[in-house]
This record gives sequence, C-alpha cells and structure tokens, in this order.
Amino acid sequence: LVSLLLIGIAAWGIGFGLISSFRVVGVAIAVGIFLFLIALVGLIGAVKHHQVLLFFYMIILLLVFIVQFSVSCACLTLNKEQQSQLLEVGWNNTKSARTDIERNLNCCGFRVFDVNETCSSDCFRSRQCQPCAPIIEEYSGMVLRFVGGIGLFFSFTEILGVWLTYRYRNQKDPRANPSAFL
Repeated sequence: LVSLLLIGIAAWGIGFGLISSFRVVGVAIAVGIFLFLIALVGLIGAVKHHQVLLFFYMIILLLVFIVQFSVSCACLTLNKEQQSQLLEVGWNNTKSARTDIERNLNCCGFRVFDVNETCSSDCFRSRQCQPCAPIIEEYSGMVLRFVGGIGLFFSFTEILGVWLTYRYRNQKDPRANPSAFL
C-alpha cells in the first residue's frame, strides 16, 4: 500500500507540474517499486510457507525499519538552525528545485531578492518579490514533523511485520508431512 502510494504521489507531482526534477521522481518511484517487490516476496513466502523467502523478507523488512526509523528520528530532532542550514545547502545545490520553489511560492532568491538574477516567479516582472527563505522555513518545520511522525508510525508497523513473520516462519506447515517435523 505504501509503495503504491509513493508511486502515485510521484506521478501526481509530475502530472500537475509541481515537481520537475526527474531525479526526485525517479527515486520515489524506485523506492515504491522496491517496497512493492519486497511485499510481493513476503506474500509469496506466506502463501507457499517458504522458509527462505520469509527469512529474506524478514531481514529486508528489518533493514527498511532501521533506515526508516533513523530518518524519522532525524526529521523530528532537527532544530530551526539546522533546518535553515539544510534548506540553504539544498537551495544552493539544486537548480531545478530552486525554479520549482520560486514558481510555486511566488518568491525570488533565498535570503535576499536580487533584481540582477533571473527568477521564474510571476512577481519578478514587477520587481516586488520577497525572499524564499522565510516562506520555506515556515513550512519546513511542519513538513518535517509530519513526515517524521508518519515515518515513525510506519516503522513500528514494519517491526510488527518482522515479529509476525518470525512467528509465522517458525510454525509448522499444515500441508506438510506431520512426521517430517519429528
């Protein structure tokens, strides 16, 4: 479900022109496909009661839990100064994201508006633009808390999946020969 949601959001962002960076969309779609394939491995392993597939599903789900839990904790613990530094590094390193932000938020420049620079915002024609940093910083804290909370919730559902897979993997297969487990 989460994998299909990731793929759908990436397609929606491209379809409505909110995201023009194919790298960001490609990563979101690749992560979605990866999670879908992992879920498929778990489903096939559970239906067939295949010990090896269930073991690999459990290990990969545990690794995904560790990464997701770490990223979620990092999102929740960033203070305003760290968020500001992170936003400035991102602003300076990505031109496509910069143009998307300027166009969507109707602002120009990061900290100061310079009339000599080019800007894809509508306010640039009238030379009455405000810098983008205050607008972005207003939303970044809220978005980081939201993403961190959602990630934390799903990471604990993943650890529940690891535990259930471990329990199911160690059960006897009801279709197997009963004397094989003696």
